[in-house]
Amino acid sequence: MKDKRNELLYSLDGRPPLKSAIPLGLQHVLAMFVGNVTPIIIISNVLKLPVEQKAFLIQCAMFVAGIVSLIQCYPIGPVGSKLPIIMGTSFGFLPVCIAISGKYGLSGVLGAALVGAVFQVILGFFLKHIRKYFPPLITGIVLFSIALSLVSTGVKYFAGGVGAPDFGSIENLMLGSIVLVIVLGLKQFTKGITSMSSILIALIIGYIIAVFMGKVDFSSVANTNWVSIPIPFKFGVEFHLDAIVSMGIIFVISTIETVGNTCGIVSGGLGKTATDEQVSGAVVADGVGTVFAAIFNVLPNTAYSQNVGIITMTKVINRFSVATGAVFLVLCGLFPKIGAVIALMPASVLGGAALVMFSMMLVSGINQITEEPLVGRNAVIFAVSLGIGVGFSLVPDAYKNLPHMMQMLFEGGVAVSTIIAIFLNLILPKDIEINKSKSNTVSNMSK
Repeated sequence: MKDKRNELLYSLDGRPPLKSAIPLGLQHVLAMFVGNVTPIIIISNVLKLPVEQKAFLIQCAMFVAGIVSLIQCYPIGPVGSKLPIIMGTSFGFLPVCIAISGKYGLSGVLGAALVGAVFQVILGFFLKHIRKYFPPLITGIVLFSIALSLVSTGVKYFAGGVGAPDFGSIENLMLGSIVLVIVLGLKQFTKGITSMSSILIALIIGYIIAVFMGKVDFSSVANTNWVSIPIPFKFGVEFHLDAIVSMGIIFVISTIETVGNTCGIVSGGLGKTATDEQVSGAVVADGVGTVFAAIFNVLPNTAYSQNVGIITMTKVINRFSVATGAVFLVLCGLFPKIGAVIALMPASVLGGAALVMFSMMLVSGINQITEEPLVGRNAVIFAVSLGIGVGFSLVPDAYKNLPHMMQMLFEGGVAVSTIIAIFLNLILPKDIEINKSKSNTVSNMSK
């Protein structure tokens, strides 16, 4: 009876006590926190913004992510999926944002994002009419491609973060390993809240160990304001056709990624197929979230893949718990010192947990791909899309002579894998002849 009650508490619409919901929500936030602010830090460095403006943009990124995540959990009309989806600044848009910012500045990036976001909202409302072109095979390939591209990111974090002077040091590898072992130990050898919060507990322990190892410097926290309100349109917006077109292409890819992530959450957490309403609501919230992000000066938002890995691993698909994490993000946006402390988490600590989560996403993608037998036509689509998409992404020199826009699509492999998978799914004939042959064989054997 007790197990049944717990199952209801931690179900999609359950209401667990705050003492359980807060740690469950915080592990989602900690898993995405660095990913949420890193694109902002990178674009700020490219534009050579002063420290004060960089801190302001990080604050805005946390505030926006929290608000839009709450909308995903508790929709406003058709905006939102009613699923525990954590939103955050998208890495996928970073290359095109850097290119646009070099020509038009941050205002050009925000203007292109604003127009592209409206396009994504429209696409989300019509998604149920075109969803037939995105069967589990396609969404699984998208999720698998995303996870495959993120695994290397997890390893880089594990080793200390790219650019770190001690990248690959024994200390970093040891710290990442400690976190990874704690995650696995708590998940597999304990029950209840310690098992479900294994990632959060491991990150906290890893953070504390890092402090004693001298890897955390809190001096920058002292210079951070206690309270600060995000200001909309601080950098303005400008609209340029070439920037809008470039951004629009990435929005199509981002939409498909959101479909894949949404299907991954429902599949990994509930063992079901996501409904049209859930997928459409998630994509519409993606678009509305990016409109909100552009208004508050930050890059496009998207459904975070780390979220899928945690849910697939813990099987806790409780939106109230994720909403508590979203509230924490909003508070970080209003009280910058909170975010400043979390932002100091060493990359190797995050890497120990991220490597497990990203790998679990691979498993979730495989589960979707193999909902139908991976033979014949399906095997060809999977093999060719992954072979070209991932293969070329591993050899950048192979596409260095292509136009810049094409180069951006090949980076990471997700965009190319997705486009090829959709194209092959449209043009390759169904395995009718194979099915007929099997039926005839069975018929002959029965005779």
